[in-house]
Amino acid sequence: MALLIILITCFVIILATSHPCQTPDDFVAATSPGHIIIGGLFAIHEKMLSSEDYPRRPQIQKCVGFEISVFLQTLAMIHSIEMINNSTLLSGVKLGYEIYDTCTEVTVAMAAALRFLSKFNCSRETVEFQCDYSSYVPRVKAVIGSGYSEITMAVSRMLNLQLMPQVSYESTAEILSDKIRFPSFLRTVPSDFYQTKAMVHLIQKSGWNWIGIITTDDDYGRLALNAFAIQTAEKNVCIAFKEILPAFFSDNTIDIRINQTLEKIMAEAQVNVIVVFLRQFHVFNLFNKVIERNINKIWIASDNWSTATKITTIPNVKKIGKVVGFAFKKGNMSSFHSFLQNLHMFPSDNNKPLHECAMLLSACAYVKDSDLSQCIFNHSQRTLPHKANKEIIKKNFFLRNDFLWDYTEPGLIHSIQLAVFALGYAIRDLCQAQDCQNPNAFQPWELLDVLKNVTFTDGGSSFHFDAHGDLNTGYDVVIWKEINGHMTVTKMAEYDLQNDVFIITDQEAKNEFKYLQQIQSKCSLECSPGQMKKTTRSQHICCYECVNCPENHYSNQTDMDHCLLCNNETHWAPVRSTTCFEKEVEYLNWNDSLAILLLALSLLGIIFVLAIGIIFTRNLNTPVVKSSGGLMVCYVILLCHFLNFTSTGFFIGEPQDFTCKTRQTLFGVSFTLCISCILMKSLKILLAFSFDPKLQNFLKCLYKPIPIIFTCTGIQVAICTLWLIFAAPAVEENISLPRVIILECEEGSILAFGTMLGYIAILAFICFICAFKGRKLPENYNEAKFITFGMLIYFIAWITFIPIYATTFGKYLPAVEIIVILISNYGILCCTFFPKCYVIICKQETNTKSAFLKTIYSYSSHSADGLAMSHASLDSINSNITVANPSSSGKSATWQKGKDLQAQAFAHLCRVNATSISKTLPRKRISSI
Repeated sequence: MALLIILITCFVIILATSHPCQTPDDFVAATSPGHIIIGGLFAIHEKMLSSEDYPRRPQIQKCVGFEISVFLQTLAMIHSIEMINNSTLLSGVKLGYEIYDTCTEVTVAMAAALRFLSKFNCSRETVEFQCDYSSYVPRVKAVIGSGYSEITMAVSRMLNLQLMPQVSYESTAEILSDKIRFPSFLRTVPSDFYQTKAMVHLIQKSGWNWIGIITTDDDYGRLALNAFAIQTAEKNVCIAFKEILPAFFSDNTIDIRINQTLEKIMAEAQVNVIVVFLRQFHVFNLFNKVIERNINKIWIASDNWSTATKITTIPNVKKIGKVVGFAFKKGNMSSFHSFLQNLHMFPSDNNKPLHECAMLLSACAYVKDSDLSQCIFNHSQRTLPHKANKEIIKKNFFLRNDFLWDYTEPGLIHSIQLAVFALGYAIRDLCQAQDCQNPNAFQPWELLDVLKNVTFTDGGSSFHFDAHGDLNTGYDVVIWKEINGHMTVTKMAEYDLQNDVFIITDQEAKNEFKYLQQIQSKCSLECSPGQMKKTTRSQHICCYECVNCPENHYSNQTDMDHCLLCNNETHWAPVRSTTCFEKEVEYLNWNDSLAILLLALSLLGIIFVLAIGIIFTRNLNTPVVKSSGGLMVCYVILLCHFLNFTSTGFFIGEPQDFTCKTRQTLFGVSFTLCISCILMKSLKILLAFSFDPKLQNFLKCLYKPIPIIFTCTGIQVAICTLWLIFAAPAVEENISLPRVIILECEEGSILAFGTMLGYIAILAFICFICAFKGRKLPENYNEAKFITFGMLIYFIAWITFIPIYATTFGKYLPAVEIIVILISNYGILCCTFFPKCYVIICKQETNTKSAFLKTIYSYSSHSADGLAMSHASLDSINSNITVANPSSSGKSATWQKGKDLQAQAFAHLCRVNATSISKTLPRKRISSI
């Protein structure tokens, strides 16, 4: 490149004239005169003939390896120019052409570019150096070509010097869209950005994610690889291997690299899809070796070779597998077909490729069509021994006309036609105001300005270049099929560049897509719904293991990277779930077996309360009922038990704000009232059987039944009222459980709830102490002893309740409190009323006035005797201090004192039970005692 810059900076550059290029005109492949000359660059031969590893002399060597398909492309350019000349598009102005064979070599193409830049109508082939080329008139006004991006980039950098328009029909490298680096370059084909995007779309649509890619070691291959890698990464498609082959066929290592590539393909058994960004001669050699090794894959072809007849006619090519490719959109080929049919009439004097093709056809005259391509290629590797005359040319082209048509690539022919038409329309617009028969009428840079904005038509369709100089016509998706023993390229779909979609027109194409989807090319088996991918190789996200989605997660598609989280508040999912399930709302339902059992126990308790009330009402005047504190107190206590049993119903069923507030308040107030009444009875018993004068006086002052009951209950009412005002219980959805929503009552304030229960406990404890002191009453009427037992049951139940309630959750949490309420309620009810009911029903003989008096008298006598003995012991101790033997009068005094105490105790009991006992005992009986 440095050498070329030095040459350009020289004022005069004279092209080499050594063999085989004796004069500059010998270098031209095809030429035709005209007012405006358009240059053309085509790789008619695939390489230069050289016996050395690298050039030792700066001379252009002979080119070998005649490419029929590229030769047809030169004919397409010639035909398109002839069409314009034969039309009224450029009235009075004739287009000429100079076509050069690049031999697939950058150096040869740049030599042609130097001649394009040489000064027009100069006796010597010179390129003048100027600071401003605005008025410089070069040999040609524009250039069509080249086909390969590598060559196009090099030529474009030279043509940029004079801003000479260069319109390529095949160079698709994405970098050529950069107008900063390639300001004079345009093309009639889409950029590789869209081709790689379409390939990745096809790969993703087919369900493949583990593929290989083979490219060439040049700008075209490297840029395509980079663009493809970016596109695949965005779509989570992984490239298993990237193989790069030498760019030029003259490289001696190409066979070695192809063999290494095939070894890599065979090693990656899970890769069944391979993207191929290669030139046609690379693919030709590659597939021949693929057939030898019996490798069967899906090959994704780039637009460079997807429709190449040279490759489709390889013997046994069907053994390579399926080929799916992208081709440039084709146009109306009827005119070009007619041109080929009349090619034997076309003059070949200034068309060396046409003459050479005729010579090759003559050398292979007796070869059948299926082997003709290989025969031409083999003969083109060496110098032919003779030249063909015009009659032989006409005869060979006439006989082999169908052969040439078979090698035509419609997409490329259409792209060349569009390139020529674009220049023709731009020249028309430029020549409307000036005489273009004069070669100095306009400069190349002026043509470039018009060309960028020109709108032209072909086949009824309108075209124009975008801001990047590209003509985004889209792609045809093609597939190779074997029809009647021959491999045929058929159109499967169209690719819309703008919307990134495949347009499928018929059912057969749909079936082809379905077939492709059945081919597996994945590093790992796909994860089914309910699973997610777990990457096993850090460098590839496509290699993974399938693991089940954990609880409360789901996946509803295959190969999901992550399981989706369910809404924990309302939904749940089991392990390996494909969807989320709505959580069931649970609470202690009326239909629940435990709830039915608890309700039955509550109902039984209510029945007991009613039965006890009936029994007490029918035995209203008996000593047992009267000694229980009177009918009113009994009814109040029974009412409290009734309310307690009833309150359990508020703990069952769907929680509502009303039930949440009612259940604790109803239980707290009613149970407090019950304990308050029992506390009043305990104080009365303690007062009745306390013989300590000081304690008696204190109890007399304290014992105020109605104020005690109202005060104790009022405090609990105040606690509950404050609770309801400041932190009332409310309905709450408990979502802590994985599969259900527990609808429960949130107590609002644990402090208030604890204060309510604690206050009841304090009253119960006081009641327990008072009852415990009076536990030795007469057996048939021993209410204090049973009150003690009832309070013990209460304490055991509620002490057990605290840890259980704190550690239990779920819909059965209310059942815990119901059970405790029932236990404590049954305990107090049974201990308070069942013994009395037993006496009333089963021991009626003891439920009489006389039996009651006898029992009281016996208990009083026993208590008085014990007290007298205590006093006697004290007196004995005192007497022993003063007198050794006490007198008989002292014993009599002690006995009399005991009698007095006995009477005092009995009288005290009668006073305390003024409303019951005093009415039971006759006055004369009391006085006689």
